[in-house]
Amino acid sequence: MAPSSAEADSPASASGRLLVLYASQTGNAMDAAERVGREAERGGCPAVDVLSMDSFDPSRLPSERFVVFVVSTTGQGDPPDSMKGFWRYLLRKDLDRQWLKGIHHAVFGLGDSGYQKYNFAAKKLDRRLLHLGAEPVLEIGLGDDQHPSGYEGALDPWLLSLWKSLNEINPSLLPRVSDINDSNLSILGDPKVHVIYYSSNEVPQDSVLSDPSKIISSARSMSPALRFHADAEPAYMLQMVKNKCLTKEGSDRDVRHFELEDPSSAISYKIGDTLEILPSQNPSAVDAFIERCNLDPDCYITVQVRSGDKVSNDSVVNSQMDRIKLRTFVALTMDVASASPRRYFFEVMSFFATSEREKERLQYFASPEGRDDLYQYNQKESRTVLEVLEDFPSVQMPFEWLVQLTPPLKKRAFSISSSPLAHPNQIHLTVSIVAWVTPFKRTRRGLCSTWLAGLNPNKDNLIPCWIHQGSLPPPRPLVPLVLIGPGTGCAPFRAFVEERAAQAAAEPTAAVMFFFGCRNQDNDFLYKDFWLTHAQDEGVLSSKKGGGLFVAFSRDQPQKVYVQHKIKEHSSRVWNLLLSDAVIYIAGSSTKMPADVTAALEEVICKEGGVKQEDASKWLRDLERAGRLNIETWS
Repeated sequence: MAPSSAEADSPASASGRLLVLYASQTGNAMDAAERVGREAERGGCPAVDVLSMDSFDPSRLPSERFVVFVVSTTGQGDPPDSMKGFWRYLLRKDLDRQWLKGIHHAVFGLGDSGYQKYNFAAKKLDRRLLHLGAEPVLEIGLGDDQHPSGYEGALDPWLLSLWKSLNEINPSLLPRVSDINDSNLSILGDPKVHVIYYSSNEVPQDSVLSDPSKIISSARSMSPALRFHADAEPAYMLQMVKNKCLTKEGSDRDVRHFELEDPSSAISYKIGDTLEILPSQNPSAVDAFIERCNLDPDCYITVQVRSGDKVSNDSVVNSQMDRIKLRTFVALTMDVASASPRRYFFEVMSFFATSEREKERLQYFASPEGRDDLYQYNQKESRTVLEVLEDFPSVQMPFEWLVQLTPPLKKRAFSISSSPLAHPNQIHLTVSIVAWVTPFKRTRRGLCSTWLAGLNPNKDNLIPCWIHQGSLPPPRPLVPLVLIGPGTGCAPFRAFVEERAAQAAAEPTAAVMFFFGCRNQDNDFLYKDFWLTHAQDEGVLSSKKGGGLFVAFSRDQPQKVYVQHKIKEHSSRVWNLLLSDAVIYIAGSSTKMPADVTAALEEVICKEGGVKQEDASKWLRDLERAGRLNIETWS
């Protein structure tokens, strides 16, 4: 149970408490942190707090004694949004090397070794804590999505070492440490949420929300998984007015151009911004989930968060306006048909299985011995919550547990591919329609991209949208640009070129070089006419303007050609633009592309600048620090 604030301030209380702070972008770090908390409680820890970093005051950190940090890394080594304020505080210059003296800390990172800056946020945090005087309980743990068992492949042994080390430092912190991994002592506590049900007769019709934006805001602010991170109501409810396939019919890739519009007013955004969209789940999947769980779709509910043994009074505002239809809550907050459940979901299911065979299988999946088999069954097959429940028909989980453990329905972010100067009341998107085949040959489809692709333009389709600043800052008109965007990485640069073209009609502008890559000229040369038009005569991408369009078709010849080859082929032109204070922008796939392009740029600097490779690397790092190298990637 979390201590009161008075207890939290006392050193005696801090010495007997384990604080677990997490920073999560997709939910994995939160799930891992909650597991740390559960195991600590099982080991008899007198008090355990598991908190998101953005709900903890970092100035109180020196009053703690034992702190575990669980941190994911996003994008190009970036910390999650919930860590940014905490991290800024830790970087304050008035914090000396003794600030965290007396604190025992442990850091576990979640990342993907396919990225250049693997687990960068966790590594930086660990170094900073050491610099401020904290004492490590054990070495940093690094979870890797590329491991056959995902991040849990590293988490399992790291936790065993954590409990052993903490017990050696302070035996009173974990008086029942041997119980942590004793499967025979597994006890299910109470869910962390409390649901109050109302029949439709109990809810006056004038109190029922009808505005779609307010319904979304009300439902998502009630969700325990989203309440710390839920935005206010959508900034815009946009309508799709164009849905065009950019790839050739019959191609193995389906990339769409979407145009979204606010018919009543202009949309406030900048080039380089991202559009977040809340997708709609398939209504039949939502209905199937509700039926499988024996729920009443038409009843109204409020969801409250428990704090220890009590229901928090401020978890929802006590008014009739907070009551929301159960089916609406499920549809807007619980991802029942695209996200895979976490391991703890299977552990909780085992307590409610009435079939012995199902109970044994669920217990095995939740055990360390069954970790690899669970990963193959669940994550590798992209098994959904609904599919898992259908695979174990004897299980009837209470709705409170389902609300707590079902992955939240997340918004999806897309780079905006239009300029507000050219389209003041529209936002354009360039979206690859995601589909893949699992090891057992099951076709899976991305929730948001598939939903968008199925919308009919100009019909009644309201799309909940939020606009956020992206990681590609808008350049000034007189700044030369080197743009590198293979595949759908071209999306933000279509916006950049549109903007530069609109500016060129009224004022002087600098040169733009654009490197694009795709498989075939005939199949997936996205926006071909657009680029070629701007590369002609006095166009933004024309050689007359000092720029150029350079396209790599990887499959149109025996030897594969990628954007990095084109960069090296035109090294003197790239170098000349860099000497003119050009800014480099890179966008696209997060796997090999950024590293390959960075290596090509280093080669250009070595060749044209006559410097060694290590000096070229430093040159690029200096460009990045100066804001002249900007990267936006996605998986």
